[in-house]
Amino acid sequence: MPLPFLSPAYRKAGLALALSGLFLCGTSPLSPAMAFKLFGIQLWGKDEEEAAKVIDPVEYSLTLNDNTDDAELKEAIENASRLKQDEEQPVSGDLGLALRARDDRDRLLAALYEKARYGGTVDVTINGQPLDSLPPDPDFPAGAPVPVVVTVNPGPVFTFGTVMFEKDAGGRDPKDYDLEPGERADSTLIIKAGEKVVEDLKEGGRPFAKLAARTAVADHKTNTVDVTISADSGPVAPFGTVAIKGARTVNPDFVREYSRLDQHKRYSPEEMRKAQERLRKLGVFSSITIREADRLDSDGSLPLTIEVSEGKHRYFGVGADFSSTDGFGLQGYWGHRNLFGEAESLRIEGSVSRLGETLDATALDYSAGILFTKPGAFGPTTAFNASIRAAMLDPDAYKAQTITGLVSVSKELSDIDTLSVGAELGWMNIEEDAYDDKQRYLVPALPIDFVRDARDNTLNPTEGYRATASIKPSYDIYGSTVFSSFEGSISGYYGIGADDRTVLAARLSAGVVAGGSALTDIPATRRFYLGGGGTVRGFAYQEISPRNADDDLLGGRSYVNVNAEARVGITDTISIVPFVDAATVSAKTAPDFSDVKIGAGIGVRYNTSFGPIRVDFAVPLNPYDGGTRYGIYAGIGQSF
Repeated sequence: MPLPFLSPAYRKAGLALALSGLFLCGTSPLSPAMAFKLFGIQLWGKDEEEAAKVIDPVEYSLTLNDNTDDAELKEAIENASRLKQDEEQPVSGDLGLALRARDDRDRLLAALYEKARYGGTVDVTINGQPLDSLPPDPDFPAGAPVPVVVTVNPGPVFTFGTVMFEKDAGGRDPKDYDLEPGERADSTLIIKAGEKVVEDLKEGGRPFAKLAARTAVADHKTNTVDVTISADSGPVAPFGTVAIKGARTVNPDFVREYSRLDQHKRYSPEEMRKAQERLRKLGVFSSITIREADRLDSDGSLPLTIEVSEGKHRYFGVGADFSSTDGFGLQGYWGHRNLFGEAESLRIEGSVSRLGETLDATALDYSAGILFTKPGAFGPTTAFNASIRAAMLDPDAYKAQTITGLVSVSKELSDIDTLSVGAELGWMNIEEDAYDDKQRYLVPALPIDFVRDARDNTLNPTEGYRATASIKPSYDIYGSTVFSSFEGSISGYYGIGADDRTVLAARLSAGVVAGGSALTDIPATRRFYLGGGGTVRGFAYQEISPRNADDDLLGGRSYVNVNAEARVGITDTISIVPFVDAATVSAKTAPDFSDVKIGAGIGVRYNTSFGPIRVDFAVPLNPYDGGTRYGIYAGIGQSF
């Protein structure tokens, strides 16, 4: 008979599930039950300080009989039971124990319905008395934990019977909403199906679409559930006027234009979500809310209001990384997020690397830079970027002093595609051990970069892919040499298990430098060297390179790099990551794969709001003679 937990009223009340009045094919109802959305389950109980605050503490001993061999159902039952989750902690008073037991019964029934066990029952006794026979203010014997016995009889698994979509929801395929007849009839699937019907109608340009009815009838003779979902779509409407509230120092007209909601496109919740994310990435707002009007304008459009709260525009910070092969690296930066009132950003940064690898301050790596970005420079889909950077570098292969200036314009071609075109001028003074000589280069270049980012999360992706391609035609004025570099990469991510607890990740990257008759015609800073935490772990930074007879590093004209790892979630915050990296660097423009270097190891990730903290340990499987034998790397963010 009807399952009222599917009605829209319960959803508006904020309940994840509301189960009541489950009827046995026209017979009398089962005992009422209602389950609430589960927030903040304490996996390990409360700490001692919290436990000490419990008034009139009553301890209990729990016996939970789940009567099932289904591991999934067993886990759901244990996770739903607060008595189980908090069994090491006392409750407040005898009445508190009875109230928690009643709440547990509701939660357990909800867990059964979520697993399509509509004929299940939950019986609870406290101190040998059935829960429903307890007086309003129970009094249990003191001096020992009160025995609580919870017995769950799951009953049979129900499947979907007849599934119908009516009114403006008519004509839909149950398979598209996970309501296929014969499949397991989890209550969560029925609720999600109703929500998705409304989402689909809204995505079709109907801002006032709503669920008219969502009913289900459970037949305990056939163990099936018949489902009917109907909806009212309302009119199709475009976006209308966009008002801005809360902007103080940021130009409201800029916010309106940059949101791209003022273009009178057809209404779409996805477009509003993208607009909110777009504004968030500017970094100038601490909160962004987009509100829809409750009625259409006279022209049939839907007015919107973007409410923003500005954050602090000035910021500073420090960072650090560590590698056992290359020492510590320290970074510092200062920035302004709203320089002229339209989210223009200015950032000044500096870093020093290889601390601890050497005590000679002149042998460390230093860099500094000033970066400026103007979003919406030539329309809301463009940005203007300018930077100047200086560096003093002293890796094993060379010593270099460099100054590089760059201006570029980036254009969003789509939600996932970005193209950047720029002009660069670089000055380099380089000394190489392999040639016992100093060379100076003055190199203008025209870098062109394309990025397609289809990952679900930029900080910690679980699915999707990211692909890059870059071309950099260059000309060395001092040496009258034309050369160009070409690089590309693709990385992919595939989640496995519930909530993508394990993620398989892989990356393939390659590059070629063409032009110049001799290797020294190409600045050493533009040749390829691999090794280290970003390419092949287990090898030192830039250790993988073609070498001369004296084992001096030469740098390469081409490379191929492959990385693969499995990010295995142990808890919600901790992952163990086995990985394998491999690469070859060749002195020729076509990689010959004559010397492929492989590193392997294992890492740990600790997830935070700003990205995972990463620690990796790796060894080279085929090290160089006298080369690195292991590497430990620490930093923030996934390796790729």
